[in-house]
Amino acid sequence: MSSHSERNDRKRPSAQGRDFRSKPRKQNDFSRGQGDAKDWIWGTHAVEAALANPRRPAPKRLLATPDRAKRLAPHLQKLTCLQVMEGQEIAKQLPQGAVHQGLALKIDEPEPLTIAELGTPAKGFLVMLDQITDPQNIGAIFRSAAAFGAKGVILQDRHAPALSGVLAKTAVGAVDKAPYARVVNLSRALEELADLGWRAVALAGEAEQSLDAVLDSQPTVLVLGSEGEGVRRLVAEHCDALGKIPMPGGFESLNVSAAAAIALYEASKVRAVDEIVS
Repeated sequence: MSSHSERNDRKRPSAQGRDFRSKPRKQNDFSRGQGDAKDWIWGTHAVEAALANPRRPAPKRLLATPDRAKRLAPHLQKLTCLQVMEGQEIAKQLPQGAVHQGLALKIDEPEPLTIAELGTPAKGFLVMLDQITDPQNIGAIFRSAAAFGAKGVILQDRHAPALSGVLAKTAVGAVDKAPYARVVNLSRALEELADLGWRAVALAGEAEQSLDAVLDSQPTVLVLGSEGEGVRRLVAEHCDALGKIPMPGGFESLNVSAAAAIALYEASKVRAVDEIVS
């Protein structure tokens, strides 16, 4: 890992390069309904993945239309929390606009891992989200993390939404397939990961080198910045390199979840080459 003096010489990610950010979406569409999205999950893939995750606590309520209830696995049909009702009745339990596909589940989050658990052994790549707050963006990043084989996702405890509601629906079950950790301080988490053998690379629009140039076969934490600030200075100082996504088309910005998918693809390519060589 780079020395502290070297870190201080790095440029602070600024508002100039926005290929790793997005503007916050309005949450009104999912906050005006009769239900509370905090511990509800809806949609076939999201509900089935949550029910299959051993790190989840016992479900509180499982709502299903008559047709969906018939298609549930036999052991799920025996759950005492299962309630069979029509689709419009399920919709009344959920936030306005929730597309439930005949299934909804009230359940607490999966148990998070510690940084030590997530980072041991040091192998592959992790994703760290620096104050990204939009649930749809986070859900899409979880989906990409699972698709490209990331070892896990690191969220900041105070600035990330619950892994439920529209986030879980957007993730299409990935919140139950990609392990995660919640931490109070991202800089300290990066220090702990460095001690475990991890290298950190932050995505920054003004970086001098492209992302594919700074990625290597070492275990890597990909750090993505928030919608407004990007990767914050103190977090960037704990990174070993900054990388940008080249955009020859001339368009200056990408949604943070799109940038995350590209970064994860690049990291997965490096990992695949390393596995072939080794």
